[in-house]
Amino acid sequence: MGERVELRDITDANRDAVRALKLDPEQEELVASNEESLDEAEHDPGARPRAIYAGDRLVGFIMYDAGEPDDDPREAQIYRFMIDQSAQGSGYGRAALLATIEEIRGIGGIAKIEIGYMPENPVTKVFYESVGFVEVGLDEDGEMVAELSL
Repeated sequence: MGERVELRDITDANRDAVRALKLDPEQEELVASNEESLDEAEHDPGARPRAIYAGDRLVGFIMYDAGEPDDDPREAQIYRFMIDQSAQGSGYGRAALLATIEEIRGIGGIAKIEIGYMPENPVTKVFYESVGFVEVGLDEDGEMVAELSL
């Protein structure tokens, strides 16, 4: 991975390309589609959808909610995250997650970040743990919840 990974806004210029990103077929049941996520973001003022770029190449999508400024404690939640199947295994996921953590940290006043994933995905568990997330248990939908204190 030689290119700089950065998060960019979803715009009219990249919206269709973000929708067209694809997961590996075995992963499709583990994450909501980008189309569903972008539709959700249009109706959720707290959603922060971000395109993941490596240089000028679109490689993924992430979406989070940073909570409300008057929440005590203020917590962020990353609830969509995917890297296109053609870009997986190249370090873009780790770089994108770290960039998202830094973006959330830059908002200020956020005590922790929460992320959820399907427990039957052991690769995800190891990946999130390697960045500092700690599992705290299953939510009402059966997803594993992990947290990172800021």
